[in-house]
Amino acid sequence: MFSEVRKNLGFGCMRLPMRDGEVDCDHFNRMIDTFIENGFNYFDTAHGYLDGKSEVALRECLVKRYPRERYVLTNKLTASYFRTAEEVRPFFESQLKICGVEYFDFYLMHAQSKEHFAFFKKCRAYEQALEFKKEGKIKHFGISFHDTAEVLEQILTEYPQIEAVQIQLNYVDFDDPAVQSGKCYEVCRKHNKPVIVMEPVKGGNLVRLPENAKKYFDELGGGSPASYAIRFAAGFEGIFMVLSGMSDMEQMTDNISYMRDFRPLDERERRAVMNVCAVFKGMHLIPCTACRYCTAGCPQAIAIPDLFACLNTKNIYHDWNADYYYNEVHTKTGGKASACIRCGKCEKICPQHLPVRDLLQDVAREFESAGGKDR
Repeated sequence: MFSEVRKNLGFGCMRLPMRDGEVDCDHFNRMIDTFIENGFNYFDTAHGYLDGKSEVALRECLVKRYPRERYVLTNKLTASYFRTAEEVRPFFESQLKICGVEYFDFYLMHAQSKEHFAFFKKCRAYEQALEFKKEGKIKHFGISFHDTAEVLEQILTEYPQIEAVQIQLNYVDFDDPAVQSGKCYEVCRKHNKPVIVMEPVKGGNLVRLPENAKKYFDELGGGSPASYAIRFAAGFEGIFMVLSGMSDMEQMTDNISYMRDFRPLDERERRAVMNVCAVFKGMHLIPCTACRYCTAGCPQAIAIPDLFACLNTKNIYHDWNADYYYNEVHTKTGGKASACIRCGKCEKICPQHLPVRDLLQDVAREFESAGGKDR
């Protein structure tokens, strides 16, 4: 359907190589060159990624260095950047200018949920995006989605013009009743919509495996944890793209090694994946993907994903390392978990629908109470 897309691995540009708080363009250039040289050409960004630095880095490292026909660029319309119907077009035009292109190959209504869908409808955002398509400023119109299968069914029924749907899909979330990855995938199949997969490694959680989970992949005699997670996602019918948020050349090289000549998981590999999944579900870890949508609006400057990662690490490894990172790294310049004023801004924007305020209390009990590091 999308003939301009060459292979089914996409470069997700939410997490890029960084140096001193800025995108490391030399490193990013090398990653882009390697990606394209190996036959891949799909790049995904949004205005809010890396506080606006993702779009700029793509302009400098991709757009200025390659002819337009060599790459496929996806961008998104994000709710936090417009308030009225009149603001949609100026924001869209600003994205084209920032990225340095005359059109986007794919333009997605970002992070659609029941609440966001109602807001986008109020602002006639879908209709305006379809106008952009008529004008040749986007080639394909789609959505990225974070909600229940029922809401996705409603959106695809009301807007059959949608050409692709980006959903979270990985082996831990596939049967999860909260995320409903599998059910959402089935809705996409019912409506014959090609699927773009985000979070195939769940924000890195399916890469940094505890030993009692990693052993199942080690027994297979080859392949990284990421390889099994990404191949799991890519192996379903109707998947046309799997995004990977690659932040260094090592991750890039690993992904290319098994996606250049993609093959689905065999039966033995699928059994190993299911065993790893069972380990994760038994650990009751916080299912945060570190998208960092929650941090920008936090009035207490709490690095929420990092604090959740500390608690998960403590629960997996039970060592002092997590205490050190909590006290000496992640709360050195920002707020501790106990600083939360329970305003709820984080929960309204969380794609995983996590009870962030309650979870921060759990973090504070672990790291700030008499039973934690400060005892």
